[in-house]
Amino acid sequence: MWDPDQYQRFAGERARPFFELVARVGATDPHLVADLGCGPGELTAALASRWPGADVAGVDSSPEMIRAARALPAAGDTPAPAGAQAEAGPGAGAGARAGGGAGAHAGGRGAAAGRLSFILADLREWQPERAVDVIVSNAALQWVPDHLAVLSRWPGMLAAGGWLAFQVPGNFDQPSHQILTELASSPRWRPQLRDVQLNRQAGQPAEYLDLLARAGCDVDAWETTYLHVLQGADPVLDWYKGTGLRPVLAALGPELAGEFLAEYGARAREAYPAAPYGTILPFRRIFVVASRR
Repeated sequence: MWDPDQYQRFAGERARPFFELVARVGATDPHLVADLGCGPGELTAALASRWPGADVAGVDSSPEMIRAARALPAAGDTPAPAGAQAEAGPGAGAGARAGGGAGAHAGGRGAAAGRLSFILADLREWQPERAVDVIVSNAALQWVPDHLAVLSRWPGMLAAGGWLAFQVPGNFDQPSHQILTELASSPRWRPQLRDVQLNRQAGQPAEYLDLLARAGCDVDAWETTYLHVLQGADPVLDWYKGTGLRPVLAALGPELAGEFLAEYGARAREAYPAAPYGTILPFRRIFVVASRR
């Protein structure tokens, strides 16, 4: 379903929340770091650079994303760690599993060689072999069914004094998503898309704070609305072709997908009019950083 190249078209805008999130993590010398929902892996490699003494594991349910991540120079040429299932099936709902140690060595080249590994696994079922010092999840939980139940298990995976940091979009009430849901439920597209699971609504900052504080964590939760200035003829369409539109594109053949994108693009251009300097895309994100007592 996922297209790493399309996703990376706005790599700078997508990376900014990641670095602003991770900057609030106070871990100084972690031994094991996990990036849950790692995507194409560049940001996972950045975690290995920040903590040069740590084993760093990227976990994702997309075979396409994991293949792209394993092709990074820092990831080396060797397969996933011993015990990790290399090809466990596509998608978060496919029951993909990886029983291997998240801190096992992957071997390879570059500054992170021997410390950086990538594992194909469903985030609902992934379990580390040993306690994790830092868990990071960047814009992934909104895709996970019953994500609050999944999140509630993560503090128990942390070592004493460990850190959990995640961010999720909080813009599901914006035109970008309203257009998608209205089209998908319209008479024209409902027969093809009635069973497609679209991007799921995330929670609110206070909801996450309460959940993790009750789990024994000190919690900092906040929100930021970015005003991305995008370039191109159809930048909002291009943005969502890398994320929210992926389930639709996967369900439709090329010809129907083209028709759907034409409709979405026309409505997106109306909702997000271009200015001489570009197109403004407001994007609210919710951030949470927690440390286990």
